[in-house]
Amino acid sequence: MQAALHVANLSKSFGGSRALHNVEITIGHGEIHGVLGQNGCGKSTFVKLLAGFHHPDPGSRIELFGRAVSLPLTADESRRSGLSFVHQNLGLVPSLSVLENLRIAQLTGPGRWHIDWRRERRVAGDVFTRIGVDIDPMARIADLSAVDRALVAIARALESIRAAREHAGVPGLLVLDEPTPFLPHASVQKLFTLLRRIVADGASVILISHDIDEIMQITDRATVLRDGEVAGHFVTAEAGRDAIIEQIIGRRLAAAETDVRPPHPAGRGVAVAALKGESGQEISFDIDAGEILGVTGLAGAGFDRVLHHLFGSVRATGGTLRIGARQIQLSQLTPKAAIEHGIALLPGDRLGAGGVGALPLLDNLCIGTLGSFVRRGVLRRSRMLAHTRRLVAEFDVRPPAPAKPLSQFSGGNAQKAMLAKWLDRQPKLLLLEEPTQGVDVGARGQLWSAIRRAADGGASVLCGSSDHGELASLCDRVLILRQGRIICELGRGELTKEVIAARCYG
Repeated sequence: MQAALHVANLSKSFGGSRALHNVEITIGHGEIHGVLGQNGCGKSTFVKLLAGFHHPDPGSRIELFGRAVSLPLTADESRRSGLSFVHQNLGLVPSLSVLENLRIAQLTGPGRWHIDWRRERRVAGDVFTRIGVDIDPMARIADLSAVDRALVAIARALESIRAAREHAGVPGLLVLDEPTPFLPHASVQKLFTLLRRIVADGASVILISHDIDEIMQITDRATVLRDGEVAGHFVTAEAGRDAIIEQIIGRRLAAAETDVRPPHPAGRGVAVAALKGESGQEISFDIDAGEILGVTGLAGAGFDRVLHHLFGSVRATGGTLRIGARQIQLSQLTPKAAIEHGIALLPGDRLGAGGVGALPLLDNLCIGTLGSFVRRGVLRRSRMLAHTRRLVAEFDVRPPAPAKPLSQFSGGNAQKAMLAKWLDRQPKLLLLEEPTQGVDVGARGQLWSAIRRAADGGASVLCGSSDHGELASLCDRVLILRQGRIICELGRGELTKEVIAARCYG
């Protein structure tokens, strides 16, 4: 049987920058094929070429189900050809309902002068029933959790695959671009069950991911991209994790990037006493200067809220925070006051809350310290540029393009930039929410190294993460929360991915 997709000599350049060069990938019929690599390696460009956002360079060849096609394809051509996408930004309209987002192609088709909303609601309900998802079709996308928004986008793509099979007789090819970073473990497993179901029906899947564990769990074969080129292909069942990592980053990870850090010298840091939030539970803990403390739990445990209470972005109802000799009432803390006290928060939503995607990298790195660039009432852009170039070089942000909007940087490079902004202030308390979520293995090592340097410099670090492997490698201690309260503390001898997961599940 013909391959679902074959691309050869696929290249794309932006000005003088080469994003992809002579990429060749074959996706087998009924196969789940992974594409992985560091942020900035060309994964998203590959997806955008298939989806018609970009024109490929001359000489690129594409075959879809054995038929040569010319890129870019329009949205209608993609649907008729059996191509369906779930992009990183999900492509949903927040102000519209779930139903409208799910059925937008059908509701806006030619000849639609009347919409039977009762019927459409029933159809939408049937879509969710088929995939085992319970979401109100009339709810607004803006009111849904990140998890439910992702599930709506996935449901829409799967429905498009089903429709193409029924009406055009094509098996279908589903392309998922980093679909899992905002999904808890149970939802990821539900997604994987859906993927196995659709390939059993004859469709094929391309899964773009940074997560090696997910690639090894769900894919049949995978392709590694590095610097815009194919670094290698492998059969997943025959591949070793270390060999995959070496293909991704082009070298073996140094021990410093994988080992638990050595014991830190205890010093006076911060103390949290009787912190009380919306759960009504009180928690207390200390973090030494130079210590990295992890906090985690199952979805809904409230560990992420602790970080925002300590920054004042979510107001606590009680409790105190001591930094050095200074005592702070958490019920009165604001983000402005937190920054003045030497507290920094790197939020999980790097573009929505951590930075301004539409602004250049330069403005994002300087926005918190604009006063330092003013001389005699004039904002000195040259000083801002020099400052930005220093941070870009120090934290290896790629490309080194201060004028480029933050939203156009890969996830790992945007995260490095946001961390650089805060570490430049030398915070006393560094709060990290899912610091390497959606980040490839190479950038993850660089972020961990920067965080460790901050701790070695005397900062107290609180890392809230649902990535148990990250906590085991990065932290000195880990607190496990359930329903807003601390249920246990794990020390050095207990810090493994498996032990942390076991304590979270009780």
